[in-house]
Amino acid sequence: MTMPAPLVLYGNDVWTSPYVLSCFIALREKAIPFEVKTLALHRGEQREETFVRTSLTARVPLVVDGDFALSESSAIVEYLEDAYPAPAYPRVLPAEVRTRARARQIMAWVRSDLMPIREERSAEYVFYDHRDLAPFASLSDAGRRAADKLLAAADHLVPADGSPLFGAWCIADTDLAMMLQRLVKTGWPVPDHVRTFVEAQWARPSVQAFVTQPRPPFARAVL
Repeated sequence: MTMPAPLVLYGNDVWTSPYVLSCFIALREKAIPFEVKTLALHRGEQREETFVRTSLTARVPLVVDGDFALSESSAIVEYLEDAYPAPAYPRVLPAEVRTRARARQIMAWVRSDLMPIREERSAEYVFYDHRDLAPFASLSDAGRRAADKLLAAADHLVPADGSPLFGAWCIADTDLAMMLQRLVKTGWPVPDHVRTFVEAQWARPSVQAFVTQPRPPFARAVL
C-alpha cells in the first residue's frame, strides 16, 4: 500500500514566526504527520516564482497537503480542524460554538492588533538569547498602552489558577501565550496568574518542540 505523503509546513529559517508556531503546534497537537521546510526570508526566498505560485501570498506559513496548498495561519488552523476532524484527530479549537467563537476572536486579535508590542518586542526576544541581540529600548507610550491593553484582556481571560482559557487546551492558548511572552521575556511586570499561564503553555511538549529547534546565529533583522 502506498502511504500518502506527509503534509509540508513552510516556515522561516530562524524559527521565530508566531504564525508558523501556531500551525506547527496545531499539526503536533492533532498528531498529523508533517515535515518542515524553511525559507530564508532575508534572502527573499518567499518571493521566488515557484513559492509564490503555490502560496499566492508569498508569505509563511504555508501548508501543502497533497495537491492543496494554503497560506495564512488562521486559515491553516481552520483547515486542519475541518480536514482532520475529531474524534479521529484531537481538537485544536473548542467544540462548543460560543467558546470556539471566543477562541477565534483571541486568535484574530493577537494577529491584527497590538502592533507597538510586535514592533518594539519582536519575536527574536522570545526565541533568541538576549546576549546575542541588540538591547531593547523602553516601551514607547504607544507600546505601554498596548501592553496595558494586552494585560487587561489577559487578566480577564486567564483563570485565576493560570489554567487554559476554556478549561481544556486549544490553539488560542498558544497564540495568546506567544504574545504575552514578548512582555514576559523582556521583563515587563505581568500578573502572577498570567505568568503561570504563559509558563504552562510554554512547557507543552508541542511548544517545546518548536522552541528548541536549532537556529542560526542571529545576525539580521527577523521579518
